[in-house]
Amino acid sequence: MVRKQPLERVRAICLALPEASEKQAWGEPTFRVNDKIFAQYEDNHHGSGRVELWCKAPDGMQAALVARDPGRFFVPKYVGHKGWIGIRMEGAVDWDFVAELVRESYRMTAPKRLIAQLEGATGT
Repeated sequence: MVRKQPLERVRAICLALPEASEKQAWGEPTFRVNDKIFAQYEDNHHGSGRVELWCKAPDGMQAALVARDPGRFFVPKYVGHKGWIGIRMEGAVDWDFVAELVRESYRMTAPKRLIAQLEGATGT
């Protein structure tokens, strides 16, 4: 069962990015640009009982976030060794910060022309 509220918020953040798309993989929604994953939503994956979002993070960010708040942030399986950050989506979520993390992951994945389009649209 996919919990709709966090997924709908994640979906809105991800699909607002230039040429972003959603595709099911491993039974979960993934968000992509040029068919490259920049975010993955996990809802009770393999019976974990957790709702999570995984996304790419710049060097050092994963360790800093996990050290700062290990109840919210973690090193995800499969991609954590590549620097991805996991975010637990239960309870109070700082949606502005989640959106910032997703946009950074998108920037690490998207081609330069789409990054320029994003930065032109957001002024960042």
